[in-house]
Amino acid sequence: MSHLVIVESPAKARTLEKYLGKNFHVKASVGHVKDLPKSKLGVDVKKKFKPEYVVLKDKQKVLDEIKKAAKKSDAVYLAPDPDREGEAIAWHIRDELKKINTNIQRVSFNQITKNAVLEAFKHPYELDENRFNAQQTRRILDRLVGYMISPVLWDKVRRGLSAGRVQSVAVRLIVEREREIQAFKPEEYWTVSCFFEKNNTLFEAKLFKINDEKPEIKNEQQSGLITQDLNNGKFQVTSIERKEKKRNPLPPYITSTLQQDAYSRYRFTTKKTMGLAQKLYEGVDLGDLGTHGLITYMRTDSTNIAPEAVHQARSFITQTYGKDFIPQAAHMYKSAKAAQEAHECVRPTSVDFEPSKVKRYLAPDQFKLYQLIWNRFLACQMSAAVFDQTAIDISCSQYVLRANGSILKFEGFLKVYGEREESNTLPELVEKELLSLNKVDPKQHFTQPPPRFNEGSLVKDLESKGIGRPSTYASILSNIVEKKYVEKNEGRFQPTELGLLVTDLLVKSFPEILDIAFTADMENQLDAIEEGKADWIKLLDEFYKSFSQHVKKAKKEMKDVKGQETPTDLKCTTCHASMVIKWGRRGKFLACSNYPECRETSDFKEVDGIIEIVKPEVSDEKCEKCGSPMQVKSGRFGKFLACSKYPECKSTKSLGIGIKCPLEDCGGDVVQRRSKRGRFFYGCSKYPKCNFVSWYKPISQACPKCKASYVLEKVSKKEGTMMICSRKECDYKKSL
Repeated sequence: MSHLVIVESPAKARTLEKYLGKNFHVKASVGHVKDLPKSKLGVDVKKKFKPEYVVLKDKQKVLDEIKKAAKKSDAVYLAPDPDREGEAIAWHIRDELKKINTNIQRVSFNQITKNAVLEAFKHPYELDENRFNAQQTRRILDRLVGYMISPVLWDKVRRGLSAGRVQSVAVRLIVEREREIQAFKPEEYWTVSCFFEKNNTLFEAKLFKINDEKPEIKNEQQSGLITQDLNNGKFQVTSIERKEKKRNPLPPYITSTLQQDAYSRYRFTTKKTMGLAQKLYEGVDLGDLGTHGLITYMRTDSTNIAPEAVHQARSFITQTYGKDFIPQAAHMYKSAKAAQEAHECVRPTSVDFEPSKVKRYLAPDQFKLYQLIWNRFLACQMSAAVFDQTAIDISCSQYVLRANGSILKFEGFLKVYGEREESNTLPELVEKELLSLNKVDPKQHFTQPPPRFNEGSLVKDLESKGIGRPSTYASILSNIVEKKYVEKNEGRFQPTELGLLVTDLLVKSFPEILDIAFTADMENQLDAIEEGKADWIKLLDEFYKSFSQHVKKAKKEMKDVKGQETPTDLKCTTCHASMVIKWGRRGKFLACSNYPECRETSDFKEVDGIIEIVKPEVSDEKCEKCGSPMQVKSGRFGKFLACSKYPECKSTKSLGIGIKCPLEDCGGDVVQRRSKRGRFFYGCSKYPKCNFVSWYKPISQACPKCKASYVLEKVSKKEGTMMICSRKECDYKKSL
């Protein structure tokens, strides 16, 4: 017999072919084969929201090959990923094949290992209509919002803008955080510590209470009075409390926590994390060991663990670390309310594939992510770490100071995962003992505004508010940057002027769509559809009745930014007509009111209600084409040089940092550039002829140790600014 198996990924297809044998032929759809048309709405709102699915242009050839193979096969097995998107892919392929082959069934597996795959093919099942309807409803909702709001934005702001049902809410979170930061007013406060000496050991005690109240020291004067009292006081130990504290392991990874940890530890974007995880899931060639999927399915919000995986982990821990490192009963973790318990956490398919054993078969970043997943899973089944903690209260008149000490007593799960806390040992003290004061240390502080979101913290916030689902976080974060609503500065999201404007317009005209609680509730309703507890047509009908009215109102009442011109008292330097403030692709700018006859424009800033022209910074360099002075401009990848005669001359050049390219016989200049992910790096102005590149700033100075022609300036949180050798094999390092 001949069997056809359809998966969505070529890598997954290659792995399955090795498991299933010669009677099975595996083909990849390479994702979705059908979708709503791009050229129109594609949803008939008058006929129960009937969608119009069309074959994607670049998938017609793939689909033809699948049909040809289906005609020759006795049975067809649809095996895309075990989630809503996978179910939709399977559903659309079945629609195309059902007239060719009626023997079509669904198979799915949470991990791509030989045993899991063969077991899944023993138990094929019918496609899940409820799961497909949940995906279909999400797709229709997103299409209605995108295709009905976007034209309003084109009319009121500028063409090419788009709105997303979930992405717009994510932008709103970033906008609101930015406004919190802008409105924040720092407040001064002080802390006071005392240092004592006992048996040649210096230890710190922090001011804990004043007259049995928590201290609130708001200025230097208050701090000075307290410091004076303490300098003149006598100190006595009044209480010593020793207790054992346990620190339990964290649950195994779900999609969001994996994305957060991968960003925190390695600065992997959510998109990169999911790409690496996809490859680990689909299968890796481990040489003599064969091809194996190394992790379970990576799009999940469940912390559920298969019993056999728990047993395997406990056995491995016992054999490797000893019985003390496993608890009496296996740890069980409770998933979020909306999580599907039929799914599993993100874990290694086998703890036997230790990171050290598979490292040589993985790319460096693949290995980092796999080791993270392996360590977290093993740790979640290990014993708690145990600390001996000591709290010592020291009195001086109305003041109480507290010294805290902590010593790791038993490593537990910290043996394989987590950052170990540094031990803080206190000297042996007894109650009523008098102490010798070494010094009083008052310090000034200021309250800090909330930080801007980074990839990890934004995913955490989206998840905590119930916005989006595991399969959507990566696309949400990449889309809002691509659409220019936000930008990433030093790894943190900041709204653009366009993002601020569009968010304000949408919040006013579409309060429900931009409402966080409403968006979260919609996710819950989609889950209810998948569980067969809600009707998808009814949900769409209720949504559309309100939404369509808001669209009609917005067309009439939304502020027309595109047509808005704010007059100023400034005059055009070219034709002396009045300058006006207009809205453009990069925000507000000054333009001549005599446009299009005069195309004079300029950046501006507003100081105390007065509009001032920002004159472009002129460099010493001349344009290589026309000889005019070059001006410093700002673009999406940072600053660059542009001809002052633009638009007549469109010559541009990268901005140098005053250092010649360190590669021999090059003669180019080192310029600062910005990657697509917003990170600055340094390269040669003669690229691509010269391929010099560095994440760190080159310095024209020979290495004192190995005499390399140049050194690098490296900045890190732990070490500060360092000078290091440009050669990896040289360990020269000097603090700057």
